[in-house]
Amino acid sequence: MKKTLREVCDELAISRRSIQGYEKMGLVAPAGRNPYGHLLYDEAGQKRIQTIRFYQQIGFSRKEIQGLLDAPNTVQKAALQSKACELEIKRQQLQQLIEQVEVLIAAL
Repeated sequence: MKKTLREVCDELAISRRSIQGYEKMGLVAPAGRNPYGHLLYDEAGQKRIQTIRFYQQIGFSRKEIQGLLDAPNTVQKAALQSKACELEIKRQQLQQLIEQVEVLIAAL
C-alpha cells in the first residue's frame, strides 16, 4: 500500500527533511504522486527508509549507508558485525562510567 510522505514521516517518526535528504543522495525515491500532487512511497520505499533510519541510529554515516543498501548480503553482514562490535565496546565503556558515577554518588 502506498503512503504519502506525511504518513511515512508520522509512522516512522522521521522528519520530512530527512527523507528529502535521502532522496537528494539517491538513497530512496518516491513511487509516484497522488491526485493532489503529494509524494507516495510504496512498501519497498517505506522499508528502505526504515532501513536507512536504523543504519543511522546504529552509527553509520549516510555515505556508508549509500554503499551498504544495495551491497551483497555478505558485505552488509560484515559491516553490521563490525558495527555490533563497536557498539559493544561503547556499551562496556558506558557501563564503566555508570559504575564510576554510582561510586561517586555513594560517596556524597
